[in-house]
Amino acid sequence: MWLERPLASFHLIVTIATLLTALGLVMVLSASSVESYTEAGSAYSQFMQQAMFAVLGAVLFYVALRIPIRVIRALSLPGFVVSVVVLAAVLIPGIGVEVYGARRWIDVAGVTIQPSEIVKVTLIVWGAHLLASRGPSRRGLWDIIVPLVPAGLFVCLLIVLQPNLSTTIAIGIILVALLWFGGLSLRVFLSIAISGIAAASVLAVSAGYRSARVQAFFNGGADAQGSGYQARQAKYSLADGGLFGRGLGQSRAKWDYLPNAHNDFIFAIIGEELGFMGCLLVIGLFALFVYTGLRIASRSVDPFLRLLCASATVWITAQAFINIGYVVGVLPVTGLQLPLVSAGGSSLAITLLMFGVMANAARHEPDAIIALTEGRGGRVSRLLKLPVPQPYRAPAAPRKPGPKPGPGGAARPRQQQPGHPRVPGVGIARAGQAQRPRTATPAVRNSGPIRGGSGSVGSSSEGRRPLPPTWGAPPRRTGTQR
Repeated sequence: MWLERPLASFHLIVTIATLLTALGLVMVLSASSVESYTEAGSAYSQFMQQAMFAVLGAVLFYVALRIPIRVIRALSLPGFVVSVVVLAAVLIPGIGVEVYGARRWIDVAGVTIQPSEIVKVTLIVWGAHLLASRGPSRRGLWDIIVPLVPAGLFVCLLIVLQPNLSTTIAIGIILVALLWFGGLSLRVFLSIAISGIAAASVLAVSAGYRSARVQAFFNGGADAQGSGYQARQAKYSLADGGLFGRGLGQSRAKWDYLPNAHNDFIFAIIGEELGFMGCLLVIGLFALFVYTGLRIASRSVDPFLRLLCASATVWITAQAFINIGYVVGVLPVTGLQLPLVSAGGSSLAITLLMFGVMANAARHEPDAIIALTEGRGGRVSRLLKLPVPQPYRAPAAPRKPGPKPGPGGAARPRQQQPGHPRVPGVGIARAGQAQRPRTATPAVRNSGPIRGGSGSVGSSSEGRRPLPPTWGAPPRRTGTQR
């Protein structure tokens, strides 16, 4: 019964974002305390940076809730172009910051920002706007692919040059989701998906460190102290947690046994400290997010919101389960973070921004609009002082051209509509006047009797629709008519 409430989707998406962010802050504090104390002399340095980006993400979440949908669509193309320009600027020496041989960040006033995280959101918003703008008559193969696929491939090229294979995979997932929900045929979709998998496989073995990760996945015991060390230690952490875990803050792996414990492999720390039940809680929250995102997409009447919410759901969920997959050992290590949980300021803030857009879409469900218009918005809407969303209006259909003028400038007569046949003896009467009956002409054959006052026309050969109320009927006359 609670799920039938008009704002259930909105409350679900806000609750999921809050729980995952709170869980992430607690686990980042626990997993990064030892490393932060070793490097900065304070156990809270990494946590404070994550908390700062969480506050920024909360602000972006609120802004995304208040901004109208039409403004989001209007800013989609400029936002995507700016994000691509900034992504290209990362490759310029002196602008991009290089860490561990990869140039992925830009330093802004002492704060590092990863533009590849921003381009994920801008690609989803612009792609959804582009596909939603195509009318039913423009849903061919060329209309769906161009210019979305060339733009997505150009973004992938810029990210590969950093190099950053994990984000390239995320961009590919976003592109595939947009094409699938945009109406691409199954045959073409499978061809593109197979080509993407083949390209990712080639990239996976093209670089030395990526090839070592793939080899460690297929033969983990070959280099247990080298390329396979991180994945092996993650499994030990999960096994050490058992059913209920060792307790919050009691992890052993974070004492420099598991590299990047607060980032890529934070799910292993969750398994060690909170046990199998803690891991099940995280998986359950993402499963609930899948249900909520697809629920919002299915209930939206705006094609733009349907495409946006469905594609964003696929992106965030796929990234989460790829991260969990390589932590538990069923996928090769790719470096994709666990959304809202892993340490990473840009990823946290941008993901919260996308959650805010989805919450805004949840408030645009038809039942939610009715409830908010009638003042039944609930405590959350009153507390946040959110504006009442406007209902979706479909774009007006193009008007058909009028009759062309005939010879001499006179307009050609319009053809009679089949639903309203011109009947002898029946015309449109003026108000307060009775209609004068007309004599049926011999040119009209098979015309049945005119039933006075009934407003219908009988025919011996074919049935005809009832006359509209504005059509008059001739008055009854006594005697024989000519």
